[in-house]
Amino acid sequence: MKKASILMIIGALLLTSLFKFPLWNIMLGAPQYPEPLGMNIYIDGIQGMNEFDIKNIDGLNHYIGMKTIPKPKDMWEFSVFPLVIGSMSAFGVIIGLLGLFGKVGYHWFLGWLIIMTILDVLGMYDFNTWMIDYGTNLDPKAIMKLQNPDGTPMSYKPPLFGHQKMLNFDAYSYPRLGGYLMGVGMIFTLVAFYVGKRSKITNDENTI
Repeated sequence: MKKASILMIIGALLLTSLFKFPLWNIMLGAPQYPEPLGMNIYIDGIQGMNEFDIKNIDGLNHYIGMKTIPKPKDMWEFSVFPLVIGSMSAFGVIIGLLGLFGKVGYHWFLGWLIIMTILDVLGMYDFNTWMIDYGTNLDPKAIMKLQNPDGTPMSYKPPLFGHQKMLNFDAYSYPRLGGYLMGVGMIFTLVAFYVGKRSKITNDENTI
């Protein structure tokens, strides 16, 4: 269980990378922008990849009636997510330490992973819901009112993951370093579960 518990502790600590590195990134490229505009999404706010990216994106959005990029105070998620990540990281470290001293079994590692997975899914759902509102709830007084071929208002929702063409812009949405490190941490906890399970089976066989 020692090796499994150490893996659990490392996996939980990797979550703290989200306090420094961005979780997600959205890039907007177009012929008139030799250097694409980009937004790094952190658990406590959104920052431009370059100094004036947010200002330029808000300027473009103004013409089609999209809202401005939200500040941390504008979204409750930016207050709650740091608390959730910090709590889950601390909880995972405690479970790992208890496992190290034989106080809990490997099933706790899987339990932590299941909870973290559920929170991740809820977070992605919330993020996608925000983008739907951001890209479809447009100001009716906007300067430009573009429609689909069937006459319905055009949506400017960025993709949740991958690439999407929006007018003359190419939008790309992918995880960033913080998101990748969180994923590695969750893989570590899954490995910790299997290592702990194998260790328990081996110990049981040796006692027979």
